[in-house]
Amino acid sequence: MRDVNDRGTDWFRGVYARHFPDVVRYGLRRLDGMAAAEELAQEVFLVAWRRRWEVPARTLPWLYGVARRLLANHWRAQRAVPPSGELSETVGLDRHDGIVRLMDVRIALGRLSDDDQEILRLVGWEQLSLREAALVVGCGSATAKVRLHRARRRLAELLRERPAQATAVDGQLGGVR
Repeated sequence: MRDVNDRGTDWFRGVYARHFPDVVRYGLRRLDGMAAAEELAQEVFLVAWRRRWEVPARTLPWLYGVARRLLANHWRAQRAVPPSGELSETVGLDRHDGIVRLMDVRIALGRLSDDDQEILRLVGWEQLSLREAALVVGCGSATAKVRLHRARRRLAELLRERPAQATAVDGQLGGVR
């Protein structure tokens, strides 16, 4: 049995200080606004405190997995689509503007399945390794690699459907094909 001091308040404070900003950024990429992202992070750390004996040494992927499950439960309860699915297909800015290209990528991302979006976000936005992303989504590394490859291919196909900006974005997605 573990010593109580092994996972006490000092341990928790250290985990919280190191990873709270990461979990808030995770929430910001999936929710509307800072308040919602911070609330999600608080819920994640509440779970971490309650289940502190189960938290592995590599805590960040575990925390992302908790956040993912909390969001899934919330979306199921609200019967709502994650915010990325609500992006408009119309953009009134100059087509050469970097913001427009970013919006095109976000729109294409929003057209992918939730599973494709999540693996791309974990590896691309959260900068997790395949092994860490596999822990978050609850599969093996080989399965995560296949999911990532397929998700990248589907995203590239969606981006190619938009001929006005496809060549500019394809260069930014190096190796996605």
